[in-house]
Amino acid sequence: MLLDLASSHKVLFFGGKGGVGKTTVSAATALATANAGGKVLLVSTDPAHNLGHLFARPVGPSPVRITAGLEAIELDPNESVETHIKEVSQALHQLMPVTQHGEIDKHMALSRDAPGMHEAALLERIADIVQDGIGSYDLIVFDTAPSGHTARLMVLPEMMSAWTEGLIKRREKADRFAEVVRDLGRDSSMQDKTVGGANLAEQEKESRIRQILLRRRHKFGHLRDTLSDKDLTSFVIVLAAERLPVLETIELHQQLCRIGVTVGGLVVNKRSPEQQGEFLAARRAQENKHLKTLDESLGVVPRQELALAGQDVVGLPALEVFSAALAKA
Repeated sequence: MLLDLASSHKVLFFGGKGGVGKTTVSAATALATANAGGKVLLVSTDPAHNLGHLFARPVGPSPVRITAGLEAIELDPNESVETHIKEVSQALHQLMPVTQHGEIDKHMALSRDAPGMHEAALLERIADIVQDGIGSYDLIVFDTAPSGHTARLMVLPEMMSAWTEGLIKRREKADRFAEVVRDLGRDSSMQDKTVGGANLAEQEKESRIRQILLRRRHKFGHLRDTLSDKDLTSFVIVLAAERLPVLETIELHQQLCRIGVTVGGLVVNKRSPEQQGEFLAARRAQENKHLKTLDESLGVVPRQELALAGQDVVGLPALEVFSAALAKA
């Protein structure tokens, strides 16, 4: 199932409750796709990054080559915020009088730790990666943060698109009003002297504002359309066969469906093996009860089960073995 999703889509998101193995499963899917000849970008959006630990090598905010065909990035929320603030500050400095620059800088400094700032900055980076990378890579794989954070992040493109659209409409109304004023001014030679040359700079400023808003509308609109296109994007929920992960999976599935994101599959990770003694038999029987609850709610969603590994999956050789097992599961 996983490899079928990877071969038929351009973007895969992996999410689920913390500690269920999202990073391992997403990285193994990316590696298997690269080994099959694809060019893949693996992106971690989780502030508690694990790609570097998994591959046993440094991974940062710029693409790092892991193997032939596979590159990886760990998005740094703090760096994303700093970049976001810098870009917004530069735009405001261009649009506002020099006398207001100090107030702009003070406001942006206070905004650094404002609620939602990290999510907005992270969304900007995700939008850029999707927009720039969808034509450069055969597959982009996102390893996301635990369910609650991911659900909020996935709804942001629609919210940001609507917010930007509202700003553009207000800007257009203001432009139309300004045009009426200019037309009235042309009826008076005294007003014409005031309006004609003096408003050239104002018109240029309004043009820059429109350009900024239109670029943001295009960026967030492209991400929103990509997320909602079931032929381009699919979401995979990773879980353990335990009560809380099962219930959280059902809730996450409902949230994603409400915002138009297609859940292409479920991965039940760390499944207890069969016929391995009394303890594991009892454990597997307990898991089956929880999976019955999953079947009752999400029985129509394709599902793949991965066995509990005897050792930690750390380093490229171990991940190669794990990724090879995906085709057999």
